Amino acid sequence: MIQESRSSLLQPQDVENRVETLMLHPAIKAFLCGSISGTCSTLLFQPLDLVKTRLQTLQPSAQGSSRVGMFTVLFRVVRTESLLGLWKGMSPSIVRCVPGVGIYFGTLYSLKQYFLRGHPPSALESVMLGVGSRSVAGVCMLPITVIKTRYESGKFGYESITSALKSIYRHEGRRGLFSGLTATLLRDAPFSGIYLMFYNQTKNIVRQDQLDAVHIPFVNFSCGVFAGILASLVTQPADVIKTHMQIAPAKFRWFGQAVTLIFKDYGLRGFFKGGVPRALRRTLMAAMIWTVYEEMMAKMGLKS
Repeated sequence: MIQESRSSLLQPQDVENRVETLMLHPAIKAFLCGSISGTCSTLLFQPLDLVKTRLQTLQPSAQGSSRVGMFTVLFRVVRTESLLGLWKGMSPSIVRCVPGVGIYFGTLYSLKQYFLRGHPPSALESVMLGVGSRSVAGVCMLPITVIKTRYESGKFGYESITSALKSIYRHEGRRGLFSGLTATLLRDAPFSGIYLMFYNQTKNIVRQDQLDAVHIPFVNFSCGVFAGILASLVTQPADVIKTHMQIAPAKFRWFGQAVTLIFKDYGLRGFFKGGVPRALRRTLMAAMIWTVYEEMMAKMGLKS
């Protein structure tokens, strides 16, 4: 009887196996794969994000500011702030992107498992999945996004992410930590939805089961580049509005006011400032993230 009761208890190996199974839940695997891919791409493409922010915040009164291009800003930063100045804002970028991309892919995987139940998504389903996943990640990480944008602008002297959070909360309240929320969601949610739609539809055209394993990452990256270019063009105005609202929340207090003031100061072309570096960064970053993510998920035996 004692032996039977003992045998009915979980053995240490059984407990270890259950813990391991719990720790390696598919959604957690998706989160980890997304976080790792986000880290690699953030480190590589941070300079493009910084140049984009500087271009968007150039004052219209500055001499010849309308003719300043991406390479001019790039060389100016290197000359005045050293080469490492191109990676200013790296800390909040990592803090934002690593869990942010993980949250995005973890949410995306969970939504696909719940709603699609194994069948490939249609174009509309891809848009909805991308919008929903990015909205969750965007809201969760918005305070870090605000700090990252301010770091990159070069107009704020925060000593650390913690001190920045405290300073913004003390002087601007919770509203400051979530400044530009509408513009951020109008930028990120449509970008992710449009990107995922074009990415999935482009991949469906190319039958991957007929490709060699060596060619699959190249095809995934190419599909990602194509999808990223289209999505970046559509969402560029929202990115400009978001940048201004997060850097100068006292001036750009709400979305409609920001649109009016940007148009007044910069004209219609002001909504497309920084479009080239942003398109390069978002396109290459998204393509790299998805390529690394899909490869890692395949290695773990999961279908992304």
